[in-house]
Order: sequence, then structure tokens, then C-alpha cells
Amino acid sequence: MFTGIVEAIGTIERVAPFAGGVRLTVAAPQLDFSDVALGDSITHNGACMTVTELLPDGRFTIDVSDESLRCTVGLDREGGRVNLEKALKVDARLGGHLVSGHVDGIGDVVRFAPVGDNRELVVRAPAALARYLAVKGSVVVNGVSLTTNLVRDVPGGCEFSINLIPHTLSHTTLGDLAEGAQVNLEIDLIARYVERMLSLEAK
Repeated sequence: MFTGIVEAIGTIERVAPFAGGVRLTVAAPQLDFSDVALGDSITHNGACMTVTELLPDGRFTIDVSDESLRCTVGLDREGGRVNLEKALKVDARLGGHLVSGHVDGIGDVVRFAPVGDNRELVVRAPAALARYLAVKGSVVVNGVSLTTNLVRDVPGGCEFSINLIPHTLSHTTLGDLAEGAQVNLEIDLIARYVERMLSLEAK
């Protein structure tokens, strides 16, 4: 489990294909590796991945399967920046919301514009995720726990608006976004279970 609070920004140094996926070498000198071991989980832009090798100078490797590449964006480009978060400790403070690290879908950025010192981020989510998004609800965008300010149904899905403060822009990769970019989305864990319970009651 994770919280959606980014701990560091990593850079994908190398993408090495292998049968069934790619091996990424990620540089993250600002991430605290004192409690990281082989096999531990770290989210990369919201996608939970397993540490396969610890290298010198704050670098490590992960193996990303073809299936994970198909369901996510931003994990196959050398030089790309990724939001990183280590798995949640049981006694840690829950600063964001409960996050599984499983990407539910890919969204399209339709607006990224200044609002004073902040930025308004508007993302179009696919129809399969629309029913899980609500005003003042939680959503994960590229691994960042965020709160929706507005949700509007549109053909083929819905659009939701988020206000990004300067701290979020400077401490995550969301400041790199632009209209036309794609982002990894994870819907709220509680919304997922509520939908499941209601669907069973309706039968």
C-alpha cells in the first residue's frame, strides 16, 4: 500500500528490453535507501514495481512487463522523470489516501493553465473510471494523491479538475505536464469496493 505522497523524483537512465518486458535503471539520489531491500515495492508514476537490484549512487533497477507497459504511460522513455514512493509502513502517517499502486486507466490532459501561482489541471478519464470520480473525492495522477474540485460527464468518459499548488508542482513531475499529455490514473480504493457492494445488492 501507498499514500500518493511523492518521496522523490527519479530519472530513467536506461531502458533495456528483455523477453516479456523492459528493465529500467532509475537514478534517485534524493530517495532514502536505508530501508530499501531487494524485492521491495516502489511506485513509479503510480505503478507499483519491484526493486530487482540496488546499485551505487542512489540507483536501482526494476523489471516492467509488457502488460504493465500496455496499461501505463511514462515507464519506457530514457531520460523520463518519474514520481517515486516507497511502500507504506504500518506505523507511518497517512498523508494522502490509501493507494494500491495499481493503475486503473490512462487519462488525457485537456487543460493545464495558470491560476495565479497555481495550475489548473483538467484530465479526461475513460468511461470505465467515470463512475468512481466525484467532487471532493480522491484520485491518483501519476502517483500523486489529489482531490478533485470539479467532475463533468462528457462523451466517452468524464473530465475532472484539480488545483495544483506550487509545492506540488515543484516536488512532483506534474509541473512537466502540458495539454495533450497522458497520465496514469488510480481511482479511490473505497469507491472501488462501494461500487462492488452496490452491484451485488442490485442482483
